[in-house]
Amino acid sequence: MKLPIIAYGDPVLRKKAEDIGSDYPGLQQLIGNMFETMYAAHGVGIAAPQVGLAIRLFVIDASPFAEDDAQLKDFKKVFINAQITEESGENWDFNEGCLSIPDIREDISRKSKVTISYLDENFALHTETYTGLAARVIQHEYDHIEGKLFVDKLSPLRKTMLKSRLDSISKGLIKVEYKMRFPAQKRKR
Repeated sequence: MKLPIIAYGDPVLRKKAEDIGSDYPGLQQLIGNMFETMYAAHGVGIAAPQVGLAIRLFVIDASPFAEDDAQLKDFKKVFINAQITEESGENWDFNEGCLSIPDIREDISRKSKVTISYLDENFALHTETYTGLAARVIQHEYDHIEGKLFVDKLSPLRKTMLKSRLDSISKGLIKVEYKMRFPAQKRKR
């Protein structure tokens, strides 16, 4: 089932997410719904806060980037209770966007290498190191479970220049091809 994606301005996007256990209600269905939602919106990753849940869960399918980076050919993963243990390498800029912040793309600087510990959908523990685009997508989604957004990495001047567009998103004054929930809609209930 496709879930509404939470728009910029909703407080859930700013909460540091909580760890979950294997007994989390409906977890496997939630994971499936998150993949379906992400695909419908043409994303390569989505985090639980983006569907309204402040839990430490995100999913990635970066295979659309396989032409640019061969390691992403079958890069489809579930990350539960993830902790980045190291970010290293050179800083490099790449143009990022976010399903919760549609129609805004900006060059964001991130480290080129990341080591992350996480549980997969079967609650098996993994500690892995990624580089390049895989590292970038992981860092972007990890930021969501830490209550951070890619626009937080912009200069104050750039943020000021984007303020009216960000305000329009939070008010629902945008058109998107996927289902979204805007902060203003939430208050009407």
